[in-house]
Amino acid sequence: MKRIILPAFLASTLIFTACKDQKKDDQTQTETEESQTKTSWQKPDKDAKAYAELSIRKGDDWKPEKFGGGEFVNVDSLQLPEGHSDHAYYIRYEGPGWENSQVGFRFYLDWRNAIDIWGKKEDTIVLPYVGQENYEDYHHDSGWGQDILKAGKSVGLGGYGRYMNDSVAHFRNVGNTIASVENSENKSSVFIDYDDWVTGEDSIDLDATFSIYPEGRFSKIDLKPSAEIDGLTTGIVKFDDIPLMEKKSEDGEWGYIATYGTQTLVSDEDQLGMAIFYKTSEVEKIQEGPHDHLVIFKPTTTAVSYYILAAWEQEKNGLASEEEFVQSLDEHLNTLQENGKLN
Repeated sequence: MKRIILPAFLASTLIFTACKDQKKDDQTQTETEESQTKTSWQKPDKDAKAYAELSIRKGDDWKPEKFGGGEFVNVDSLQLPEGHSDHAYYIRYEGPGWENSQVGFRFYLDWRNAIDIWGKKEDTIVLPYVGQENYEDYHHDSGWGQDILKAGKSVGLGGYGRYMNDSVAHFRNVGNTIASVENSENKSSVFIDYDDWVTGEDSIDLDATFSIYPEGRFSKIDLKPSAEIDGLTTGIVKFDDIPLMEKKSEDGEWGYIATYGTQTLVSDEDQLGMAIFYKTSEVEKIQEGPHDHLVIFKPTTTAVSYYILAAWEQEKNGLASEEEFVQSLDEHLNTLQENGKLN
């Protein structure tokens, strides 16, 4: 059963459905109000260690026009409005965000479907305050940090698409996209449900879940396609003169790809390490794409899972060198071999 919560264009309007194929049942006003109360957004506790959020422009129903200012309101879910595209200034920092004390990520909730990285200088929850005063202030250095990844035409770190015809097809042709967030004591999650994602001659539904935990520089991502297709892929944006690192666990059941070097928006000297950990039994091949180092999955209708990891040198108590980064990767690989998971 998919997690579907229909559009939230006004702070007071949230309508829910239990399953995408189930017809809406008539509800009384009282029942609707009770449902809204139970799922209304709450500011994270000051001692929270993990957090996910989704925030949209406060005001009238969205129109496909650029928007340069105004207030934003957090919502638990959003059905992406028809005509929405990149840089529409409707969703605060362009999509959902999730973080813990060490790292954060943001997802471009439009055709790009890339994942960007929040470089954090503070070990507290910061996202509720990002992009509130000036929509694009998160691109610039501040006391808490900034977004740091040069994603370009890539999937960023751990975004996804379909590798076909020597390139990655993103999400330009989707019937419906619904995003929601959920916070609990042990983890915070973002859910993206796509209906009728068309690539080539295929149309499928795809469910994606991003989870982050109170500790660790990683996030877990689960992808579940409704039908088997070739080329479902994730990857890491690639840069000239930064080589790809690869390694598998001793038992061969887990592997990683990784890069380390000057690959941020901050400066020409700023160092960033990125990695994807994957289950070898779920992967068909590692492939170079035009903009990414790709991990291409085998056709399946079973959920595939992988972890993304980011280590920024300016992070508080962070990894200060490539050697420390690689050591951390090997430690994570050993944990996956021993426990089958990082969380």
